[in-house]
Amino acid sequence: MKPMIFMEHVQKSFKGNKVLHDINCKVNEGEIFGLLGPSGAGKTTIINILTHQINADGGSYSIGAKPLETGLMLDEDGLYVRLTCLENLNVFAGIYGMPKEKSMEALESVGLGDAAKKSVSQLSKGMRQRLALARAILHKPKVLFLDEPTAALDPATAKGIHKLIESLRAKGTTIFLTTHNMDEAIKLCDNVALLYKGKIVEYGAPTEICTRHNSIKTVPDLEAVFLKLTGASLD
Repeated sequence: MKPMIFMEHVQKSFKGNKVLHDINCKVNEGEIFGLLGPSGAGKTTIINILTHQINADGGSYSIGAKPLETGLMLDEDGLYVRLTCLENLNVFAGIYGMPKEKSMEALESVGLGDAAKKSVSQLSKGMRQRLALARAILHKPKVLFLDEPTAALDPATAKGIHKLIESLRAKGTTIFLTTHNMDEAIKLCDNVALLYKGKIVEYGAPTEICTRHNSIKTVPDLEAVFLKLTGASLD
């Protein structure tokens, strides 16, 4: 099976400081892939390279989707704070050549239907996050990049986002997400990579990684695996 996302021997430095060392991974079509690691490990740099926001210094990489077939939700949401939720999505519906009624559908899918006429400046952080996700899935992308998609969300809302992510995967969307939440990785991801100081130190199915390390099978102990391999916390 040809991977939808592919990276081989990817390297990147900033001002002489090497932030990615020989990154190798692949994500097959319809897979949910999780990238886990502490702040500064290089997770955002990998996403920026894959989405062609920056260039790698070496190696090869590709995405099996055109730019307009890719969805992106980053920590910096880039929302228009003076516009309403619906107006924000209508801007992007116009860019994608989609009818505006699709904007309302996207809002309802993330539980923001009742906030359609509320300006972004009035939204909580969690609501802004859901709006950014609605924007990312508005055009039904083939490949979706999600950076901490449920951070700052209450458990009930996070559970709803999980169901949405799983429904997107069921429709064939390939999803690449970063998370610090071990339980989230176990629930959602087919495969995960543990990233530390720009190096992938473990790669595979979450349960297989647990089994490889002292027959660990519980969610909290996956973090113990990371600590054992790197001596560093995921926080």
